[in-house]
Amino acid sequence: MNRLFPLLLILFAASGAAGLIYEIVWLQLLQLVVGSSAVSLAVLLGTFMGGMCLGSILFSRVVSSKYNALRVYAVLEVATALFGVLVLYGLPVLQHVYVSAVTGGMPNMLLRGLACAICLLPPTLLMGATLPAISRWVAATPNAAVWWGYFYGTNIAGGVIGCTLAGFYLLRVYDMSVATAVAAVLNIVVALGALGIEKMELALPEQPAADLPDETDASPALSTTGIYIAIGLSGLAALGSEVVWTRILALMLGPTVYTFSIILGVFLTGLGLGSAGGARLAEKKGNARLWLGYSQLALCVLIAFSGYMLAQKLPYFEGNVNSVAGPWKDFVGDVWRTAIAVFLPALFWGASFPLALSAAARKDSDPAKLVGGIYGANTIGAILGSVLFSLVFLPLFGTRISEQLLIGISIVAGLVVLQGIPQISTLRLTASIVAAAVLAFVLPPLPWMLIGFGRRLPTTTGNWELLKVAEGTNSSAAWSRWEGGTVYFHVSGKVEASTEPQDMSLQRMLGHLPALLHPNPKSVMIVGFGAGVTAGSFVIHPSVEKITICEIEPNIPPNSDKYFGNENYHVFTDKRTTVHYDDARHFVLTGDEKFDIVTSDPIHPWVKGMASLYTTEYFEMCKRRLNPGGFVTQWVPLYETSVEAAKSEIATFFEAFPNGTIWGNVNTDGQGYDLVLMGQVEPLKINPEGLQQRLDRPDHARIKASLHEAGYSTALELLSTYAARASDLREWVRNAQINRDRNLRLQFLAGLGVNSNLAGPIYDQMMNPAKFPDDMVLGSPESIAAMKAMFHHRRF
Repeated sequence: MNRLFPLLLILFAASGAAGLIYEIVWLQLLQLVVGSSAVSLAVLLGTFMGGMCLGSILFSRVVSSKYNALRVYAVLEVATALFGVLVLYGLPVLQHVYVSAVTGGMPNMLLRGLACAICLLPPTLLMGATLPAISRWVAATPNAAVWWGYFYGTNIAGGVIGCTLAGFYLLRVYDMSVATAVAAVLNIVVALGALGIEKMELALPEQPAADLPDETDASPALSTTGIYIAIGLSGLAALGSEVVWTRILALMLGPTVYTFSIILGVFLTGLGLGSAGGARLAEKKGNARLWLGYSQLALCVLIAFSGYMLAQKLPYFEGNVNSVAGPWKDFVGDVWRTAIAVFLPALFWGASFPLALSAAARKDSDPAKLVGGIYGANTIGAILGSVLFSLVFLPLFGTRISEQLLIGISIVAGLVVLQGIPQISTLRLTASIVAAAVLAFVLPPLPWMLIGFGRRLPTTTGNWELLKVAEGTNSSAAWSRWEGGTVYFHVSGKVEASTEPQDMSLQRMLGHLPALLHPNPKSVMIVGFGAGVTAGSFVIHPSVEKITICEIEPNIPPNSDKYFGNENYHVFTDKRTTVHYDDARHFVLTGDEKFDIVTSDPIHPWVKGMASLYTTEYFEMCKRRLNPGGFVTQWVPLYETSVEAAKSEIATFFEAFPNGTIWGNVNTDGQGYDLVLMGQVEPLKINPEGLQQRLDRPDHARIKASLHEAGYSTALELLSTYAARASDLREWVRNAQINRDRNLRLQFLAGLGVNSNLAGPIYDQMMNPAKFPDDMVLGSPESIAAMKAMFHHRRF
């Protein structure tokens, strides 16, 4: 081995780190524009990986081999840095153009794809070309194909560092601008390092390519075709498995931004180490084609093992739910459970790439063309795996059948590459098929209670009756009934709504409070269908003429209509209701219709992607969608969160709505449970007597009954939920971190508090500086005194 190879490997690792930082930042940025639905994410990832694929394939056809490989590599790195910065600062312009041109249906999908292509194709084409470019530098060395595998593995190892650095530090502490700057600096350093190596004349002397095999006895086209098919199927199985197992692990560990970083980091670690191991195996053992086939057969066993562990063992590990051990203990437990599930398969998928390179290498072939072809085939398979399993197989067939398909894909990949090898008999191939079929048949199904309770499954007790489970394109949901008759709606591994008193109180409050404070609400928009109780609150208001609901998961509204129909007044089938299946932020951003009320009841902000529905920019968008005198209400949970996260949510909302107010929902013990933030442009005025008179009208009888069911018998009882306003909490939130589009700080703060149980203390802290709003309340001295008495009773 040339003594300077390690230096170039270090540079290639740094390039991989920069690439993963860019990927995380770009996907996060573009989701703010095109949305975070499964379709949008498929378009994003497809464009990203497609650019990498095209770059790897086109490089050998566009760039002549006469150019110095290290200089070309340096140019690619500098250009990537320039485009990386351009994407960051050019996105606002793209967003303006996109919003002005967006329509509906298929043209909208094409427009989303075009927006992603404009941003991602130029830099990803360059990134995809780096491995073929560097392969030309080692083309004339012995064991060239082996070294290409080492470069690939080192690049992935750098990706692990980049993923960890971005997910746990750069984006958590700083923002996307700083993360992009770090990636760009890495690109420049790599470029300068490559030029330095070139100037030091590190190019190796030409040596005979003894380690590149001659053509085999079989047809060369047939021989290499099988290798390309196998590595493509390997990529399909790898990304398909990542899609399926990420969904399960997110349920098991909690779908925080940290969980997704852990999954990606562990998966990439397996790929990187596997690539190094595969390169070493090809170097020491030879016959890379045989080992490539064996690795695909081994993956059948490993996929079955992972499926078994994810369904039968790992969900029942008692983690740190409601623990006080801190995030570090949570992190360690999450890493080892993720490693048990995905590390070994990732190891063998990583080994497949260098084995395929060694198996396909031939004398006098252009190394860039060979490396680009293998990389391209693998990436095409990865794109298909990501799209098919996220949009087709998982929602149509569920987890178990999807894993069975993965086993089938792996056995086909193994058979394709092993067919024709003299050492492999027909009997062995037949036995492999039978063994794979048996493994697929005995795979256990995913327990529905994992979908329902996620990381809390080990501590969940009681007799639960499953009503319905649905694995959709965006999330997995379930509906259940407890032994006491309470109905629950579960999504993303947690209970999101129920017919319990504190949940009904919150859901009805989100709808009735703004509808009653508004003099004549006619049009309302609800973000998130859930159990439909909040949206259903508007059904019984006589003035409401139009109900617009934005829901990302199509499975939820019809099933919630079935199991919560009495509580939500069958809002889903009401003739005034229109349901838009889209990411809520994308819907609010791209529409222009105005409403009297916008109420937002998404799932918890610690769920990855939800923080974008709690940013200053999002609240400003909601404000622009209001008619004069309109209201925005926003749900804020106090459980499963931290003081810092709660302060961030409240301070961010008040930055957009300085006249905003807070209304508290307490549990059956009278402790703080969650909040309703209410914002409006003008200062709020409340008239308890006028509100009671309105409730006493015959056309409001159903509203009065609905409030009574939720625990509010009079207007004063509803208004007694008032907790504070922005001016009261100015000092309390002084040092709060504002959640903005460019930092999405809340997803990191909330993710650290996911196992906390601080609802009561947070509510008490918030109420300490609160004062009764004398200037806000109108009416007789008696009604004002009664409301004041209720306020002080709740406070003390």
